[in-house]
Amino acid sequence: MKKIQEHNPSTDELLNLEYKFQPLLTEKLDNVKTDFNQELINEIVLWKTNRYAELNNETLNLINKIDRKSKFIDSALTGEILMYLLETKGIRLPMASTILRFRNPKIYQIIDQRVYRLIYGTELKLKTNLNNNIIQYLDYLSDLRNVCDLYQIPFSESDRILYEYDKIMNLEKIKY
Repeated sequence: MKKIQEHNPSTDELLNLEYKFQPLLTEKLDNVKTDFNQELINEIVLWKTNRYAELNNETLNLINKIDRKSKFIDSALTGEILMYLLETKGIRLPMASTILRFRNPKIYQIIDQRVYRLIYGTELKLKTNLNNNIIQYLDYLSDLRNVCDLYQIPFSESDRILYEYDKIMNLEKIKY
């Protein structure tokens, strides 16, 4: 590996480089004039870990169409929302399911390695096609509901209950 002196770039060459990392969030953070609070720290951490996912207004509007009181899933709306979410840089199915779960835990739960392994006895392998991801998640929710019925646990808490149970039953570390 060479040091910068071995490359010997010109000052103009260095000054004409364009910084492209998380451009929208970088600009926002560069222009902060307020006191720091936890929300700002969270954004800085997300910026640093390259985990910041900025949703467009259309996607946010679709998410807000989910009735927080509904006990039944609207598959068409869910599919549309998932399509928008999964097309967003930085969002894959586990993050998309997390967003939906916090919108309405009575109809959505988080898909993750631990709970998936308990339900199917195999590691979670995400589909590469967006439509297949959506089908995978809807099937997962149906199968999770069946497990909840079988063991008489509340669906709205099932991702947390089964996550903790897997930690006890499968002591090895999960790599995400």
